[in-house]
Amino acid sequence: QLVESGGGLVQAGDSLKLACVVSGRTFSSYNMGWFRQAPGKEREFVAAISWFDDSTYYADFVKGRATISRDNAKNMVYLQMNSLKLEDTATYYCAAGGIVGGRLTRQYDYWGQGTQVTVSS
Repeated sequence: QLVESGGGLVQAGDSLKLACVVSGRTFSSYNMGWFRQAPGKEREFVAAISWFDDSTYYADFVKGRATISRDNAKNMVYLQMNSLKLEDTATYYCAAGGIVGGRLTRQYDYWGQGTQVTVSS
């Protein structure tokens, strides 16, 4: 089970840290990712972190503004987002899968329910 938290209503330029707790699985052996989906749009890749060396991968639209990290001892993965923009408004999903740096939804096996991030002007 994956459960996200940390979403909310923020203003453009603000920062937000999303968290995802993983239970019931061997968390440390999973590659973890964050995706987002805005209304009327497809779910898109945001960031990923590998299970074996913590290599990180980012979508171009968040590169330099986001940091993905994980704490295997706590079964947690985080997404720190800075300088939020109006277009970052979306539901953010945490995912676990077997492909290092996977950028496609089909490369992930388990998904959370999502946490809403709304950026206002």
